[in-house]
Amino acid sequence: MAAKNDVQVLIGGKVYTLSGYESDEYLQKIALYINNKIDEMNQIPNYRRMGMDMQKILLELNMADDYHKAKEQIHVLEADIEEKDKNEYDLKHELIAAQIHLEETEKEIENLKNEINELQKQIVKLEARTYRK
Repeated sequence: MAAKNDVQVLIGGKVYTLSGYESDEYLQKIALYINNKIDEMNQIPNYRRMGMDMQKILLELNMADDYHKAKEQIHVLEADIEEKDKNEYDLKHELIAAQIHLEETEKEIENLKNEINELQKQIVKLEARTYRK
C-alpha cells in the first residue's frame, strides 16, 4: 500500500492540510477544482451577498451536479463502448464466415478446374478414337 501523503493546499484563500494515499499532484488538482468552482460561483450575480451557509450549499450542489453529469457521461461512454464491442464481435464473425465461404468457393473452383481437365482429356481421347477409325 502506498504511503499516506500530507499536502498543504490553498482553498478559498485558506491553507488546508489534506491527507490521503493519492499523490500530491492529485490532491493539488482536487484543490484547484474546488477553487475553480468557487471562482465560477463568485461570477453569479448576488452570490457574494448570500449568507455563507447558502453559498456553501450552492457550491456543494454545483459540485454534486458536476459529479452526477460526469457519472452519466461515463455511463453513456461505457454503453457506447459496449455497443462498439458488440459490433466488432459481429463484424469478426461475418469476416470469419466470409473467409470460410471464400475457402469453400476456392475448393469448388479447384474441383471444377480438375473436372474440366478430366473432361478435356476425355474429349481428346474421343477425338483420337474418331480419327483412328
